[in-house]
Amino acid sequence: MLLKDEVQMLRRVPLFSGVEPGKLKLLAFTSDRVSYGVGDTLFHQGDIGDAAYVVLDGTADILVESPTGPIKVAEVERNSIVGEIAILCDVSRTATVKATTGVEALRIRKDHFLKLLSDFPEITIQIMRVLADRLSHTTSELTEARSRVRQLE
Repeated sequence: MLLKDEVQMLRRVPLFSGVEPGKLKLLAFTSDRVSYGVGDTLFHQGDIGDAAYVVLDGTADILVESPTGPIKVAEVERNSIVGEIAILCDVSRTATVKATTGVEALRIRKDHFLKLLSDFPEITIQIMRVLADRLSHTTSELTEARSRVRQLE
């Protein structure tokens, strides 16, 4: 794929919609284009958080290990970002991400991702919105699960 095509794809990602084309070109140039087949793992829970992934095409499950095996907690789809929590919090991966279809993604190394955030505060605000939305969704699901457990007791 040509660099200009990757820039066009990045412009469709809400997170990067406000970033000037020159910076998107640099981001696309410094990122690695990666492909995964059905069932391939983008990264495992517990891995070092060395990159974030922008999903250009396809879907993947976000899985968290539990005593009874992996639990699907969310799904990643086209034009979304995954793997940024480990970078932002400087922790190991909090989940495993496994492709459910063919996935095309841009792998953005930690140093480039952090530089992008420092150069574009508006991206930082968007990331905060994404994380707040995920937290709200998780809190809602947890509340619902607790309610079901209490009903069973």
